[in-house]
Amino acid sequence: MTAMTEPPQSSLDLGLPEEPLSAGHKDPAAAHIRARLDEQARELLAHTEGARVGTDPEHVHALRVAVRRARAALKADHGTVPDSDTLQDELKWLGGSLGAVRDFDVQLDHLRSQAAGFDSDEQAAVESLLAGLVKDRAAARKRMLATLRSKRFQSALQALATAAMSAPLPGAEVEKETALIEVIRKPHRKLMKAAGSIGVDPVDDDLHSLRIQGKRLRYAAEMAAVTEKKRVRSLVAATKEFQDLLGDHQDAVIAEETIRRLVGEHTDPRVIFVAGRLVERERTRKADRRSRWREALDKVDEMAKAALG
Repeated sequence: MTAMTEPPQSSLDLGLPEEPLSAGHKDPAAAHIRARLDEQARELLAHTEGARVGTDPEHVHALRVAVRRARAALKADHGTVPDSDTLQDELKWLGGSLGAVRDFDVQLDHLRSQAAGFDSDEQAAVESLLAGLVKDRAAARKRMLATLRSKRFQSALQALATAAMSAPLPGAEVEKETALIEVIRKPHRKLMKAAGSIGVDPVDDDLHSLRIQGKRLRYAAEMAAVTEKKRVRSLVAATKEFQDLLGDHQDAVIAEETIRRLVGEHTDPRVIFVAGRLVERERTRKADRRSRWREALDKVDEMAKAALG
């Protein structure tokens, strides 16, 4: 990929038209894929500066979501975008570079919210407990800033815009109906197969893997919903609920692990006490999500089957 000499300031700098690409109901799948890639390139461009400034953590979240949606669009493409494998690799690298900061932001925000009802001395003890996490987040942010200032990031952003504007490769076009609906079938099948193999009381890692499978189905459903809104909107909502439940479960798992790691660095009994209270709350959250995820999965299965006919 050719590196840009100056960071892009607008969609025009990336070679995108002033107005976002759009695709109608009668347009082929390739047009919808490219409109999706155009949308995500603009999202990356719009939130990069905010992520660099760092006053609002939602900018980093928006970047991460844009990367995931762009990758999902490429997976739905059926080979019409030139050099899509290389672009996938670059987007995967970018998503990994953004992930640590976002994860630390989520952990800090959640643990502080869990301590909202503590008295002032206990909240001070919580901040002492979280000092190591704040330090880790600062180091991750430093690495993220290096990524966002790098020529590799500029090249990846340019490659995404180029893909959005590309002509479909000869012989690779697939009928719109087949491409956008069938993209649901494979992630749905993988999700249900994985769910059937993990047993009645799955280990935490298996539920985390299942959440990833559900996330892939959600983004595929979002793609299909571009032209199949009535048939797929319910599936998008069901996969979001499922993903959120298992996301909360995984956050509780990570939070408990983090608290245990951080408290090992302290001897202050006040810090040890509040750590115990926080762990108990995370275990309650984890147990609640475990009690509800299979019902949410059944809803996803039902909605997927209805969408696929």
